[in-house]
Amino acid sequence: MQYIDNIIFLILLVAGFGLFAKSLLKIYRNIRLGHEINRNDRRSERWSTMARVAMGQSKMVKRPVAGILHIFVYVGFVIINIELIEIIVDGLFGTHRFLASVFGNSFYSFFTATLEVLALLVVIGVVVFFIRRNFYGVKRLTMKELFGWPKHDANWILIIEFALMMAFFKMNAADWVLQQRELLPAHGSFPISSIVLGPIFSNFSSSFLFFTEKGAWWFHFVGILFFMNYLYYSKHLHIILAFPSTWYANLDKKGKFNNLDSVTKEIKLMMDPNADPYAAPAEGEADAAPSKFGAEDIFDLNQVQLLNAYSCTECGRCTSVCPANITGKKLSPRLILMKTRDRLEEVGKNIDKNGKFVDDGKKLLNDYITKEELWACTTCNACTEACPVLLDPLSIIFEMRRFLVMEQSAAPQELNLMMTNVENNAAPWQYNQADRLNWAND
Repeated sequence: MQYIDNIIFLILLVAGFGLFAKSLLKIYRNIRLGHEINRNDRRSERWSTMARVAMGQSKMVKRPVAGILHIFVYVGFVIINIELIEIIVDGLFGTHRFLASVFGNSFYSFFTATLEVLALLVVIGVVVFFIRRNFYGVKRLTMKELFGWPKHDANWILIIEFALMMAFFKMNAADWVLQQRELLPAHGSFPISSIVLGPIFSNFSSSFLFFTEKGAWWFHFVGILFFMNYLYYSKHLHIILAFPSTWYANLDKKGKFNNLDSVTKEIKLMMDPNADPYAAPAEGEADAAPSKFGAEDIFDLNQVQLLNAYSCTECGRCTSVCPANITGKKLSPRLILMKTRDRLEEVGKNIDKNGKFVDDGKKLLNDYITKEELWACTTCNACTEACPVLLDPLSIIFEMRRFLVMEQSAAPQELNLMMTNVENNAAPWQYNQADRLNWAND
């Protein structure tokens, strides 16, 4: 019975990290349903972009209040969980504040004091975010696409982070009082918890404080495992996926339209008087040709686009600057990514149930994203510029529009008229080619 705590700790540790690994593998499998795209060029630029945007939060601070608070929460929460190393060692081997023996008392005191200050900043950040999201009325956080689960999810994350920080302070305060009573070794410095909770805890018995310290320690550990496994169901996957998303971001100039090799080859074939249109394709070319032009479902999107769908944090910065949305159109770039993720998850569950994907009679186009949304887009790239982790909802809109035009000939009447004019008049307007230069007569 002496090691029952250590055994329970080990079981929870293995189960927590095992479930987390299983979730990551499922996400990886779902992303692999898209077709491959080569984004491993310009590696030094990609490393720099990831360090600056994902780790350095450079785009977050363009909105200073939210950006600075997010840095508090992000940096604080990440650094505080370095303490997870100490928790794991203490839990497995029955030690107490293991890192004190590694760092030495002086540096360990600096380390724990820093963690306390960061924890306080995290508490301030999550409280302000909770008030902002629920009572302050920020428009992009109160749009209809955030009703229901998206709103509850955001609130649950803030509540979980607040609870973990409170457990952290309770653990340290109880530890500090027990150290003052010389019942625990004097390790660490706790400037926040000793001032705020220390006087209160001083009124309790030592046995109660041992129970409180250990209870808060277990709560903090189990809470971290719960939070880690909750991420799969949450928009907060961006904590992990922001890094690969910024690495694989499109580094070309915004608005540059990607050409399809198959279309380019077709045009060259049409312009070559010596080409045989009925010749068999060269070896490898047949396999390289796409099954369809553009995207009708998630299988037609590339893997970076599916990664983007999982990485969206639903902050709404893209939608808040979208001119179509601002003028009352149905389009919301945030919702494009959310709907893509919903369809991707539905397909993943289909595969889990059947061992492979069985046609469910649904598509991303029409069943999730409507034509009205797609054609409302002005392709101005405001959404891609605003995204704090370089996601690209516009590329999904492009591909679905391409499918409508090239596969279904379903462009709006105004666009068909423009393309007819270009074909007949070499200009978007309906007049005779001979009149094209009349504007220069004066």
